[in-house]
Amino acid sequence: MKIPALLAVLFLALSPVAAGAAGPAGAAVPARAAVPAAAAWSWPLDPRPAVLRTFDPPPKPWLSGHRGVDLRAAHDGAPVTSPAAGTVSFVGVVVDRPVITIDHGNGLRSSFEPVQSGLLPGAAVAKGDILGSSRPGHCGPIPCIHWGVRRGGEYLNPLAFVMDLRPSVLLPLEPGPG
Repeated sequence: MKIPALLAVLFLALSPVAAGAAGPAGAAVPARAAVPAAAAWSWPLDPRPAVLRTFDPPPKPWLSGHRGVDLRAAHDGAPVTSPAAGTVSFVGVVVDRPVITIDHGNGLRSSFEPVQSGLLPGAAVAKGDILGSSRPGHCGPIPCIHWGVRRGGEYLNPLAFVMDLRPSVLLPLEPGPG
């Protein structure tokens, strides 16, 4: 590969408007669903949690899938923090789990379950503010929370907000022949 072509490949690979980052399930994130730079958001649990179950969106909205990620909490009752500034838009029970949802603006919403919270809808939260505490039961005996992110009706991979999911591109160390 010649140097100009190599530079073009490198530019496309590093470009934020490239076709998208493939998630663990291999589904590309379309350019229109671009997410903020990973440094703009933080993990909702501290220390940085292990991912117990990855994002696995269904091919059609009505099919089954995993529309978020399950993150291991340090213990039941661990504090859950807001990954970015926003406004509490929902606090309540869905089916049998306590849920809190944060509206981050620009159509982005984060939801966390099972999380018990004393916050009320309309409350402003800053990045890192405590939203509530994790509750047992979602991952059986393992303490965890489910974190989902949506833009409008589209589910996005929450890990794309805290990690760089773009594929690695290997480049030659020295230019090859011609």
